[in-house]
Amino acid sequence: MKKLFVGNLSWNTADAELSDAFSRFGEITEAKVITDRNTGRSRGFGFITFEDTEAADKAISEMNGTSLDGREITVNEAQDKRRDDNRGGGGGGRW
Repeated sequence: MKKLFVGNLSWNTADAELSDAFSRFGEITEAKVITDRNTGRSRGFGFITFEDTEAADKAISEMNGTSLDGREITVNEAQDKRRDDNRGGGGGGRW
């Protein structure tokens, strides 16, 4: 499996449209437009997970820079979100 990041999405693009745009490249296990927790509105990016890595690579090469719902999208391999363990978060109390 390979997960792709899709950026610069139109506010009107939903999960189904995202899936439809990429389905010609191969089997998609998930298509998700990320939404704001409070408003439910699209945050302008999403993720596509392909069953096959070759299909994902082909989707990157053919879809990056193309137009979807009137916006030029960015498509690349998704990076794992890493948490920075050095960012603190301590309570500041006395020991």
